[in-house]
Amino acid sequence: MRCSHGSQQQCTFIFRSLLRRCARAAALRPGEQLHAAATVAGLLSSPSHFLLNALLHLYATCSLPSKAHKLFDEIPHSHKDSVDYTALIRCSLPFDSLRFFLQMRQRALPLDGVALLCALGACARIGDNSLVRQMHVGLVKFGFLGHTKVCNAVMDGYVSCGLVGEARRMFEEIEEPSVVSWTVVLEGVVKCEGVEIGRVVFDKMPERNEVAWTVMIKGYVESGFTKEAFLLLKELVFGPLQGESRFKFVQNEVSTFSVRQDFEQKDMIYGNQLALSLTKEGSPLQHNEPRFESPNEEMSAFNAQQCLKQDYFRRSIHMENQKEKDMGFGCRFGLNNVTLCSVLSACSQSGDVSVGRWVHSYAVKAVGLDMGLVVGTSLVDMYAKCGRIRAALMVFRHMPRRNVVAWNAMLGGLAMHGMGKVVVEMFGCMVEEAKPDAVTFMALLSACSHSGLVEQGWQYFHDLEPVYAVKPEIEHYACMVDLLGRAGRLDEAEILVRKMPIPPNEVVLGSLLGACNAHGKLRLGEKIMRELVQIDPLNTEYHILLSNMYALCGKVDKANSLRKVLKNKGIRKVPGMSSIYVDGQLHKFIAGEKSHPKTADIYMNLDDMICKLRLAGYVPNTNCQVLFGGSNGDECVEAMEEAEQVLFTHSEKLALCFGLMSTTPGSALCIFKNLRICQDCHSAIKIASAIYRREIVVRDRYRFHSFKHGSCSCSDYW
Repeated sequence: MRCSHGSQQQCTFIFRSLLRRCARAAALRPGEQLHAAATVAGLLSSPSHFLLNALLHLYATCSLPSKAHKLFDEIPHSHKDSVDYTALIRCSLPFDSLRFFLQMRQRALPLDGVALLCALGACARIGDNSLVRQMHVGLVKFGFLGHTKVCNAVMDGYVSCGLVGEARRMFEEIEEPSVVSWTVVLEGVVKCEGVEIGRVVFDKMPERNEVAWTVMIKGYVESGFTKEAFLLLKELVFGPLQGESRFKFVQNEVSTFSVRQDFEQKDMIYGNQLALSLTKEGSPLQHNEPRFESPNEEMSAFNAQQCLKQDYFRRSIHMENQKEKDMGFGCRFGLNNVTLCSVLSACSQSGDVSVGRWVHSYAVKAVGLDMGLVVGTSLVDMYAKCGRIRAALMVFRHMPRRNVVAWNAMLGGLAMHGMGKVVVEMFGCMVEEAKPDAVTFMALLSACSHSGLVEQGWQYFHDLEPVYAVKPEIEHYACMVDLLGRAGRLDEAEILVRKMPIPPNEVVLGSLLGACNAHGKLRLGEKIMRELVQIDPLNTEYHILLSNMYALCGKVDKANSLRKVLKNKGIRKVPGMSSIYVDGQLHKFIAGEKSHPKTADIYMNLDDMICKLRLAGYVPNTNCQVLFGGSNGDECVEAMEEAEQVLFTHSEKLALCFGLMSTTPGSALCIFKNLRICQDCHSAIKIASAIYRREIVVRDRYRFHSFKHGSCSCSDYW
């Protein structure tokens, strides 16, 4: 390229102006073309042209820190200023950001608010309270505490570290706190002190932005307060005054049913278009669709592939009445993508599908069926994690555009439901549409693991780098160890661990220890346990597994000794907790607890349920409970009876019993467990599904189990 219409200085000025415009617009492609042209023209040889600086800002704005770092190193120190350092601090990983911030201070370059905000953001992402405190001290020294934005960043750092008290003190020192200041405190209070106290802060806010509403609604959903979440959604979207005529209830007397009814009535205006559209042209969703779907119910790999290839929903919903649209969305705040995705994420974590379905309905009416990649992917993830895998697949196939993140969400959801064959079939469709990445293969290997597809898993693992150009990470090794361990091929699993190019972490070794427990390999388990203790001596799960292995092998003394060591050290097992939604309210149960308002009724019905289970063939699996037994026969019998009583009051059984007594006979139940479901509860719930003629879905820490007619979707391979 030649500068034919002027001097080199004029060409440099033009290039610099164009690069700055590309940086402001985050236009990477034309910026790269300008970079190539400037290189060919020899304009980058002189640092005084400041083209390298302009390119640095371009790549930093486009979130390409490696290219930005390389250019930064090529610029002489004499030609670097605070703006260049700030650009790097903003786009880099947290520790790199702080390193550049320190270099900036060492060179005594002038500080501005932007650099400080970026550095404080890095401290918040790291979550190290000592770093936040040091930055706070530095801000006092530099005299920046008069800037509200900087104070907000300090508070955000404290909130990220869980130091809400420090954030509150900082807030009280601000003369005129902004709405952002209030929102940061609100987020910290909801996160660390609960939604009840958070609501007090929320009500005190003189002004609320979309973020504040989102934080409060998300907090309610995550905590299981469905009614309160619906009320806030109603007020956010429709406004308190406009909604008064349409929603005829007194707020302090409103029931969960009435709140849902309000939104169902609103669905008659703009939500039914979704339902009607989804039932057209052969869609599998029908009005009588069950609340939770069994993964192995008419969901073959062929059907899944066919669903993906059909083009049912590539058209948008036609808004028949613009006035109707304005009536629904013309007041208060609209739910933007950030709010929608935040609420959907909260639904995914809590399992609250009712709020998620309403958000889905809202999004369809607001923007049509083409909701964009981010919202569409969030919906897929939400439905899958709430036990609605058919709905997740339906949303996925109707997305006009699907990138690798959307595919990963769908494959991961299917893997959680144990649908390995469907995942393998869909992967063939994916490679035609998107390039698989590391996360894709984690989902793929996990699906193979839960479905016993050992050979397919091995093949994918071997093809990672040579075929798909994906470097194996430690998570892939953990999936392979889990895959081999579940299949009982522990020798191969151990060989794989020993040949890993990176040291195994606790996830890899923990998977191997779990396989040792499942297959009774005590000697290997002891060996793995010694390595795990070196990595994480306070992790109780591994100690419990080993003590169970000792008990199953008849070495009760060693089992008791190991548990007593944990007890003497003050290390306690993470309690099992199960939760269930009944009438829009989340009910939580911990094993053996009696704090629920209906405890007396629950335990009365529990005795009746256990009797029915026993008559149907249920035998308590006391191997799930370590016996701290005595020396004579009477003490052993007593210990056995005690162990059975403990099994009967596991959190899953308490949640199941409450669900059975609180819902309509024949309706489906969905239980969420924070740990892996035990073998005894798995057997009991299988029998219960046949006795009570219910579909019972359990989402544990690793996957979904769908119990129906006395069998489980996992086929007892879990």
